[in-house]
Amino acid sequence: MLYTHATIVTVDPSRRIINDGAICVRDDIIADIGKTAELKGKYPDDEEYDLSGRIVIPGLISTHMHTAQTLLRGAADDLELVSWLCERIWVLQGNFTAADGYAGARLSIGEMLKTGTTCFLESMFADRYGFDGLCRAVEESGIRGCLGKIVMDIAKYAKDDAWAMHPGLVEDRETSLLGTLKMWDKWNGKANDRIRVWFGARTPGGVSDALYQEMTRISREKGIPITMHCAEVKADRDFFASVGHTPMTYCDSVGLLSPSTVLVHMVHLDDNDIRVLAGSGTHVAHCPTSNAKLASGICRVPDLQEAGVNIGLGTDGAPCNNTCDLLQEMKLAAIIHKSISYDPTAVPAESVLEMATINGAKALGLDDRIGSLEVGKKADFVAIDMRGIHSQPWFNPVSAVIYTATGRDVDVVVVDGKVLVAGGKLLTMDEEEIVREAQQRSREVVERAGLLQKVQPRWPVE
Repeated sequence: MLYTHATIVTVDPSRRIINDGAICVRDDIIADIGKTAELKGKYPDDEEYDLSGRIVIPGLISTHMHTAQTLLRGAADDLELVSWLCERIWVLQGNFTAADGYAGARLSIGEMLKTGTTCFLESMFADRYGFDGLCRAVEESGIRGCLGKIVMDIAKYAKDDAWAMHPGLVEDRETSLLGTLKMWDKWNGKANDRIRVWFGARTPGGVSDALYQEMTRISREKGIPITMHCAEVKADRDFFASVGHTPMTYCDSVGLLSPSTVLVHMVHLDDNDIRVLAGSGTHVAHCPTSNAKLASGICRVPDLQEAGVNIGLGTDGAPCNNTCDLLQEMKLAAIIHKSISYDPTAVPAESVLEMATINGAKALGLDDRIGSLEVGKKADFVAIDMRGIHSQPWFNPVSAVIYTATGRDVDVVVVDGKVLVAGGKLLTMDEEEIVREAQQRSREVVERAGLLQKVQPRWPVE
């Protein structure tokens, strides 16, 4: 197949942009890339998919996502993190069934595909949500998923006993750590290697030192990566201080710092934390919308970049973002750091596109196969339709993608060489059926949790 007449932003090592470009796909691999006229001459018998007026970029990679939470979109708005978590989200999630988890996963994946995300890192899938269902949803949809199953043995948040988890979410070592190993044996590498199973450790305070140390040892022995929320709110930093540490000295003490670890949020770091983090090769998932909406703070991205830390981008869950659209996340990531630094050159559009593509691939250990458009890499790419009145004119395709486009402009999505979205429509999933089931199951979860009144509008409804 030849995909022709596009403006192609390769994000390859030279960062070249190809006007009137084309991509030749053979099976699941990019076989050639260059000017349309050149490739049409080389492959005259290939079927052609005309992408005139589109900007093609590597498939977007979300390095932090809670798929189950998409079923709870809008159910916990305008609350700070601990109230949001302990009084609303954990209560709702503690009433999930495996069927709800599957419905949430399908809803999330459908939205991600339609908005240009071709690979994601699920951060912390609980056992009660049904991990098999999550894997089936990835397998059926055609997306690429790195799937973190929760690891925990302490049922509270940070150092306050009042911040307790809902009983329905509490897991022990056998269910969480050993359960993850069972799922790794069953699913890792399945679906043409589109599925990878990770450890999804709970935030420090929710895992004992002994369990962290056992998990990190197994991680090194078996090559199972780790993702974990860290230093998201001030309460996290208070917890580290209570055990005689800062965020990164604690993580170092239990073996968490590694090129196979993605730490999420990382808002409350001091200068020494950044030095330790940079020296370890550990990756960061930046989630600016979640951090802003929950009033958690703003990650020190320019300082992390200067120190050489690899930074990916994530939407986080729908209850603290309300969308799985990584293109919207990219715009905020490019803007928010300019605002607080009074420097309009901080975190330019090009840096943000790197976060959402090649940096994300590096964080997931997949940069040898995805994250850029190069011969020999997997055929994962997205075509964004820039022909609409709201997109014209544009001069720099990277700026156009970051500052103008949203997920609603995504026209074509290809993963593993297969067209999963065409003309903005899902081809591998029944969108109407997914929406109907999500509407029904979301209401049932809220009713089981006894929170129907609390999720209603604050203003009177007639």
